[in-house]
Amino acid sequence: MERLPKGVFVLYEEQLEKYARLVVHTGINLQQNQTLVINSPLECAPFSRMIAEAAYRAGARDVVINWKDELFSKIRFLHAPEEVFDEYPEWQQQFYLSYVKEGAAFVSIAASDPELLKDVNPERVAKQQKAGNTALKEYRERLMSNKNVWCVVSIPTKPWAQKVFPQLSAEKAVDALWQAIFKTVRVDTEDPVAAWEGHKQTLKARMDFLNSHNFQFLRYRNALGTDLQIELPENHIWLGGSEFTPAGVEFIANMPTEEVFTLPKKTGVNGTVVSSKPLNYNGNLIENFAFTFRDGKVTDFTAEKGYDILKKLIGTDAGSCYLGEVALVPYDSPISNSSILFFNTLFDENASCHLALGKAYPVCIKNGPSMTPEGLATAGVNDSLVHVDFMVGTADLAITGITADEKEIPVFRDGNFAF
Repeated sequence: MERLPKGVFVLYEEQLEKYARLVVHTGINLQQNQTLVINSPLECAPFSRMIAEAAYRAGARDVVINWKDELFSKIRFLHAPEEVFDEYPEWQQQFYLSYVKEGAAFVSIAASDPELLKDVNPERVAKQQKAGNTALKEYRERLMSNKNVWCVVSIPTKPWAQKVFPQLSAEKAVDALWQAIFKTVRVDTEDPVAAWEGHKQTLKARMDFLNSHNFQFLRYRNALGTDLQIELPENHIWLGGSEFTPAGVEFIANMPTEEVFTLPKKTGVNGTVVSSKPLNYNGNLIENFAFTFRDGKVTDFTAEKGYDILKKLIGTDAGSCYLGEVALVPYDSPISNSSILFFNTLFDENASCHLALGKAYPVCIKNGPSMTPEGLATAGVNDSLVHVDFMVGTADLAITGITADEKEIPVFRDGNFAF
């Protein structure tokens, strides 16, 4: 079978097969007779087929590939009548709901052009995003509660690679991005599965420290102007590395991942936070932005680029102007040390401490996946149609944990863990 088309470096075939097996066996930990759904850009078809083959070899009942054509998406955004963006096809909704209820595993390949939609009216994109997230609310909630295994991965596409490495020719830019991705997901090691086992233990040690101190507040400060205090709800849980379904199936939701994360108390965020990296949101870049919070809610914001996009994001619904995630990543981490700005949240969030606007992960609070929406709200867990990470980590970031008895313990100093 011809796996790699002409123009793609065939010398990577062995590494790509290792990568595909890693996704199937460690990323989603595919079970016998389980169905796998792959969400893939058309440009990533060769790798999607490799994942499919690895899944069948691992005992998959079936593999379904849901193709995405972002170039057609741009044509549609530019030329379709306005009213279609408030709609979401019922057949697409049923596609996701039927497979998620069946217990399928989900792999998504995140490899979009960071500026594909810069010429598109942001109102249209925001409408389409809201319609889709509304229709797929049950599907998203099941994944965010870990009721199904899921994993997000990536491989290069030419437009994305040229944005990351603008000084290189198209061919060399793609080559450089291949090398960077292989390194971040540890495919460049002799045994990637063993490498991930060791990495999971490192993240577990950090989780154990944070969970053992049961901090009530985290206070962030740096020279960019961040001065923020985040209250953590009672019974919050720090997670990182691998996660587990209610049936005990272990999986890794993001490859790469360098973070440990929890949720904030919805109404417990106060102060100012300044972004440290651009945010690629729906084919648009938002750059040099900042938020001011009062009692959890964004009360003011600025952005040098993408202000209208950010305004639409914050105004998506009642929960999109509150935080839903707090994630810690050392500045001295593999992706950060590469000095590559990926313009892709999957990578950039794992090079920097980050926060997320919108929906919180119910798994980050005790008994969260079994709680009702009303119970989660009472516990201080934010809900929204969106969940959008943005980066705040810097080389001088200081984070102090404050316990219920007001004891202050260094968590980060000079951008890295202090313990």
